Amino acid sequence: MKFIKSKLVFALGLVSMLSCEQYFDPTTNIDETTALTNESDVQTVTIGTYAFLNKSNFVYSGHIMMEYPSDEIAQGQISGNDFTRIYRYTHINTSTHATNYWGQCYKIIAAANKVIGFVPNDASAELKQLKGENLFLRAMAHFNMVRMFGRPYPQNEGNNPGVPILRDGLSDSEATTLARSTVKEVYDFVIADLLAAADLMTVKKTNIYASKEVAYALLAKVYLFKGDNQNALKYANLVIDSGRYTLLSSSNYPNYFKLVPENNTETIFAVRHTSVQIAEISSMYISSDRSGAPLAQGVSGWAELYASQKYIDFLGKHPEDLRKSFVTPYVLNGELQTNRKLTPATPMYYINKYTLQDNVINASSPVYLRLADMYLVRAEANAKLNNTAAALADVNLIRTRAGLTGAALYTAGNLAGKTVLDVVLEERFLELAFEGHRIYDLFRNNRPMVRNYPGTHSQNNTPTTNVNQTVLPTDPRVVFFIPQNEVDQNKNLVQNP
Repeated sequence: MKFIKSKLVFALGLVSMLSCEQYFDPTTNIDETTALTNESDVQTVTIGTYAFLNKSNFVYSGHIMMEYPSDEIAQGQISGNDFTRIYRYTHINTSTHATNYWGQCYKIIAAANKVIGFVPNDASAELKQLKGENLFLRAMAHFNMVRMFGRPYPQNEGNNPGVPILRDGLSDSEATTLARSTVKEVYDFVIADLLAAADLMTVKKTNIYASKEVAYALLAKVYLFKGDNQNALKYANLVIDSGRYTLLSSSNYPNYFKLVPENNTETIFAVRHTSVQIAEISSMYISSDRSGAPLAQGVSGWAELYASQKYIDFLGKHPEDLRKSFVTPYVLNGELQTNRKLTPATPMYYINKYTLQDNVINASSPVYLRLADMYLVRAEANAKLNNTAAALADVNLIRTRAGLTGAALYTAGNLAGKTVLDVVLEERFLELAFEGHRIYDLFRNNRPMVRNYPGTHSQNNTPTTNVNQTVLPTDPRVVFFIPQNEVDQNKNLVQNP
């Protein structure tokens, strides 16, 4: 396994080198002999660790692995890129994106470990803040990985194989021969890191850095995914009641993803990119001019993946829903265009959540945590705790912000045969579409991913004109293979079936 060694000489060199290319720009390089002797060194290394989040191997490959397997999007044509297999659930053990993401996460973890191991818990407030930020980054990377490479926690009560836990203080031989911990062990480790991080962090930094409430927000999600609804409720409340974040108004909401994170009161944590750092995500979703008007494929983006017809139809039940603002139909001469490389052809509903930050085409700072998600985490926890009124109140808050009123809002008496949990998960489908949540919301709740619309998944079928695909939560390909090169180098790693 290509874990970074405990001294992290190579990792720190990369951190310093790569961070100069990113939004964060440390002014000094740290070599092995001078690293981490004072607060300034710790600050520099921490900034470099944040810079690792900007790299394509993390932000782009991670988005593909989290979002492309969902029923929110439709791939309109076969691509030579590995993401076609990810979309179609035909994973291979040499997946480029899985290999990239695995390696980048462990770089982040290893760099964070350098600070975590150096700063004692009785250090100055400034150093404790930095240690807390690194604990958050380490927890986030482990949590993302255990969801991708380990089965959902509710399956076998977390006792399925997860990912190796890379703690600080391991020897070189220990770090390079780690076996997979169970899903439960990884979750417990993540929770411990986040609790410690929240205790250590006292500075209310902007939302491109970790702070106490950022740790609380991720704790709420971790507990929800684990099935601990009381704690999910507790930590979602701590974020919501902190007063640090507010939902954007209905009038500002359509511009949510064009705002830089620091100017967005709803964003809790985002991976900051400047206008000259293209996050790559958008190029597969849209081709447009600077006004957002759609253009043909290949002009400003490849535009090969679109909002699914399933999503469009569900969104269209309420034409006044402001969330239609995040989809740009490619219309020419009054006619919706289709990608005709498949039969049936795929409607071209461009996705615009990852472009036009500061009015720059394809510029975006991907959002990892936001307040609307916290309201819906709270709603789901309350639904599972049979707190129906509280769950529906939060759902209606999100729907009202999206411009829905009257009969479009829910009461316990007008659920149209749905359960409260159905309503919450449908709202997450609408609100958080294209942000990498959907497959986890389905599979951790023991629900299938169902596609019934045109897209390359039809190429799995005979005949290929059959557009239906159902992936059960127990399907082996709900999780990715461990990168084979890692298995080859570390015989303690057991491959996913």
